[in-house]
Formats: sequence, structure tokens, C-alpha cells
Amino acid sequence: MSHTLVNRALFDEVMVPNYNPANIIPVRGEGARMWDREGKEYVDFAGGIAVSALGHCHPALVKALTDQASKLWHLSNTMTNEPALRLAQKFIEHTFADKVFFCNSGAEANEAAFKLARKYAYDHFGPEKNEIIAFHQAFHGRTLFTVAVGGQAKYREGFEPVPGGISHVPYNDIDALRAAISEKTCAVVMEPIQGEGGVIPADPAFVKAVRELCDEHNALLVFDEVQTGMGRTGELYAYMGLGVTPDILSTAKAMGGGFPIGAMLTTDKVAPSFCFGTHGSTYG
Repeated sequence: MSHTLVNRALFDEVMVPNYNPANIIPVRGEGARMWDREGKEYVDFAGGIAVSALGHCHPALVKALTDQASKLWHLSNTMTNEPALRLAQKFIEHTFADKVFFCNSGAEANEAAFKLARKYAYDHFGPEKNEIIAFHQAFHGRTLFTVAVGGQAKYREGFEPVPGGISHVPYNDIDALRAAISEKTCAVVMEPIQGEGGVIPADPAFVKAVRELCDEHNALLVFDEVQTGMGRTGELYAYMGLGVTPDILSTAKAMGGGFPIGAMLTTDKVAPSFCFGTHGSTYG
């Protein structure tokens, strides 16, 4: 098997068919460019789906990964992890966050965010306050919970029943949100710029009004910044240019520059609802 010719046909032979990759088989990359086995050069405009913010094989990233790999590769959450704590300190220094949860991907960061929002409401207001409002054409990941919160039926169809207590309203429509929100709402979840929805920025006045409605109804504001984070809007995170601070924020993709890592950021007010044993990850 080790000498089998690797081509596009082999993908169909050995892989589950949930992807449909191109015939190009890159073998080397540098910066924004890639080369295939025949030495043909390509400019990578995809960037690993908003992941490769530093390009391919950036020397600083290669050095950081190589240096750590030669020391210690995995601890899990059973021991105190020095590099993880130093990274958490950087997030706290440069964002609104007081507390950080690490995971592997944006979907996991959002899963943690949605669970924390419900747990916070349960702890402070009771089990009836469990409803989540999100937006049509949103995308928040491919777990069962995140496709339920995401506002695209094509990702839910065939996987029902999905988690309930979730509704969707049009993006940038504050009247629709005002009509939907209630004392049973535990969180409003939004992307500051809808990605899959068509690269649609949130109107700053809309975002401020969302924040006000959340405060009025004791609901948390959750920002999914998996795509917009890590400087892609000119700020470290998009919320910084909107004049509105969320209670919970998810980040991933460009955060690792190709290394699978994600994080959920939150405040001292909200974080205690994830007390010991309530949530976790092998790689957290």
C-alpha cells in the first residue's frame, strides 16, 4: 500500500465521500504558493478555508511547532500545561476575555459556547431559559448542535432530530429579533460578518441594538469569530471595530495557521458555569 500511486481516484477508493477535492495534489508550499508533483506552481487563494493566515510553511510557525515537538507533545487536561496557559494569557491581555477554553476546531469552540450559554442561564435563571436565537444563512460548524444553531437547512436535513429550542431570524433585521426574543432566550448567536451567508457585514447599529436587547432580556451575546478573527478585518477580532463586546466569543481557523486549534473566550461572570467536569476535551 505504501507504494500505491496517490491520485484523485484513490480518494474515491479509500475516503468517505463527503468531500469532492480537485485533481491537484500539492506536495510543497511556501507563502501563498503551492507546487504539485510535476513542479507546477499555483497561487493558493483558498488559504485552507480561512486558515493559512501566515501562508504555507511560515518559518516562525515551523520553528514554534518544531521546538515544542522536540520537548513535549501532549498532556491533555490532567496536568498543568505551560504553553496553553501562556497562550491563554495572551488572549486575556488582548481581548475582553477573563477566561479561555481550548479545543481543536471552530465547531468545538462553538459547541462549548452554546453549552456554556445554556448552562449559565440554567444556573442563574432556571431551566426554562434555554432558547437560542441565531440568524438565517449563518454557519457555526458541523456538529449536531452547531448545525442546529446554524441557519442553513441543507446542513440539518437527514440528521434530524436536531437539538431544539433554537430559532432563526433575518440577519441585520432588528425588528425581527425584537419580536423573537423573550425572557426564555438564553443567548443570541451571530457572526459579525456572515461568511457562508454571502460575506455580509453586520450593520454597526444593528449590533449595538442586539447587545441592548440581550441586556434587556438577560441573554448572553455570543460572537462566532472563527472566520473573522485573527486580524482578518483589520482588528484582532471584528467586535473591536463595532463598539460592542460579546459575553462569549469563539475563535479557530487562522488562530493556528494550519495547526488544529480553537478557543472559546468568556468573562469571569459567565465562566463559572463550566465548573469542574461539566465540559471538556482530550486536547483542551
